Amino acid sequence: MFDSFMTGLSLVLSFPGFLYLLAGIAVGLWLGVVPGLGGVTGMVVLLPLTFGMDPAAGLAMLLGMFAVVSTSDTITSVMLGIPGTIASQATVIDGNAMAKRGLAQTAFGAAFVSSAFGGVLGGLAMAASLPFALAIILAFGSPEFFLLSVLGLLMVGAVSGNAVSKGLGAAVLGLMLSQIGYPVASSMPRYFFGERSLLDGLPLVPVILGLFGLPEMMDLAARRTAIAHLNDEHTPDDSIFSGVRAAIRNRWLVIRCSLLGVYVGMLPAIGSSVVDWLAYGHATQSCKTDPQFGKGDVRGVIAPEAANNAVLGGSLIPTLAFGIPGSGAMAVLLGALTIHGFSPGRNMLSDNLDITFSMVWTIIIANIIGAAALMMWGRQVARAAFVDGNFIVPAVILFIFMGSWVWQPGMFTWITLLGVGLLGYIMKAAGWPRPPFILGFVLGPVLENAMSITWQSYTVMEVVTRPTVIGLVIVLALVFFFALRSTRRGLAAHAIEDTQESKASLILSAALALVLIALFGAAVWMARDWKLLAKVSPMAFGLAGIVIMGFVLFQDRNRLRVIAAARRAGDAAAGGTTRQFIAAHQRQIITFLSIALMAALTPWVGTYAAILGFAAIYTALWGRFRWWVVALYTAGLGAVLYFLYGRLLHAPFELPFFM
Repeated sequence: MFDSFMTGLSLVLSFPGFLYLLAGIAVGLWLGVVPGLGGVTGMVVLLPLTFGMDPAAGLAMLLGMFAVVSTSDTITSVMLGIPGTIASQATVIDGNAMAKRGLAQTAFGAAFVSSAFGGVLGGLAMAASLPFALAIILAFGSPEFFLLSVLGLLMVGAVSGNAVSKGLGAAVLGLMLSQIGYPVASSMPRYFFGERSLLDGLPLVPVILGLFGLPEMMDLAARRTAIAHLNDEHTPDDSIFSGVRAAIRNRWLVIRCSLLGVYVGMLPAIGSSVVDWLAYGHATQSCKTDPQFGKGDVRGVIAPEAANNAVLGGSLIPTLAFGIPGSGAMAVLLGALTIHGFSPGRNMLSDNLDITFSMVWTIIIANIIGAAALMMWGRQVARAAFVDGNFIVPAVILFIFMGSWVWQPGMFTWITLLGVGLLGYIMKAAGWPRPPFILGFVLGPVLENAMSITWQSYTVMEVVTRPTVIGLVIVLALVFFFALRSTRRGLAAHAIEDTQESKASLILSAALALVLIALFGAAVWMARDWKLLAKVSPMAFGLAGIVIMGFVLFQDRNRLRVIAAARRAGDAAAGGTTRQFIAAHQRQIITFLSIALMAALTPWVGTYAAILGFAAIYTALWGRFRWWVVALYTAGLGAVLYFLYGRLLHAPFELPFFM
């Protein structure tokens, strides 16, 4: 086995295989920064290039690219508050808060070191776990997947801050929206209202980009300043090495979250979608000193970044050992293995063990090189936090809309993006945390599928006597205990959303709760005559949502009474005024309407004219740039549209109505 391990290293370092690995790393670093692209897109683009290559070189290029995507996606999460990929959702919470405080370099240093360590440990753990991986994977069935989904939902408290009831409401809303389309256990589509585009459910990437991306860009456009807003009294000590030192101080957290990423990554269909939330929740619950989660705590960056980079090593095990791809990227890799003449299964662990170990070395080397490259450029990238926001908004809007379009071409995708974006902004203005919404939306299908299969395949005694079920129930009890303990200690007394509470925001929150009560009630009513396995999840989610909304209304009413009492006591400024609230959000709404107009005009004037026209008008009127700056800027975005999305990704653009 040791000989195969070293042979695998020689395959990766041999010429020209190592050059292909470097090329894959370069592509992966770039793909991770662009919202909406990610590793699956990179796999699909690079796969045809590997035809005719030496197998080890081709696999090194593919895996080298994929290994570093979850490292460079930190840049988008930290700088813009937009998850670069699904694996960096939790990084947004504290990473973007650090960037706004002028600590982007510190966030980068901590994230890149943690990512490198997680990736290296993931590769080594993959190698060490191969002898007993079969027992681990086969021990997990649908009952265990159900409990793991429940474990993920327990992290809602960790990502809700001081608004736990609103966080639970957001999570239930995400769960409910995940019920749209065909369920796994029924041929009857749910909540699709005759719209064929909804039969497969809401697309994930537009939901994520809309929920986080559009509200952040609306805020940045309204502020008309840079991302970082510092005052003259305090200049933070920000450097890459400050982040490195922070990661070293929290080395045990890095190790724990890396191991968590490896072994959760082994489980198909659940790894990368939930592991960063599990790691973030673990960081909040295990924290003992001066927590600042939600406000820019570096531990909120370290934990998810260590975990999401370790997932790749774990996810390769079921792919190679059993031919079970745990994600879209692993499915593409499985195709690459077949094309190059390899058969996943026992042969990959015996006759082709050197190829398997070459993948281990590829993960290790790619993570080290990728993190080192990003640390070298981290200081230059962090300077973007001090660039005029008017330069950033049109370009990011292009990447958000085209990233969604590439995922699922069609105007329905943009309608989803805009709808979820408006919902995200309303939630933010009303003080509702947004991360629990994504947590519920991602875990909803996993939870329902596991529950349906368990109901049909197991008896109650078979479930409760499974050793892995007993073990997971103990883990659930411990996590629940630590969640209660952290709440008692006041560790949740922080705001995930940077929103100032006022009378108007509480009224908006109560109005949103009333709308959701009507929505949940209608969903339960529509599901009453469906088959059992089709209706049990939406009815359970809907009824839970109605109860939770009652708590939200009760709390908002009490807070409004406190404001009213303060005003009666003579504090006329308590709670602010509705006029002040509207004035504070007027520019954001104008920005949203401008973006919506751009999308609405696209079927008439075409993709190029709509997006580039928006960029030109925005920079000329809102940014007040000179005409030649506007022309150069618009031309640069046009080049990105043409070469990246048109020529490289072959995106089917909308043409003008007269063509």
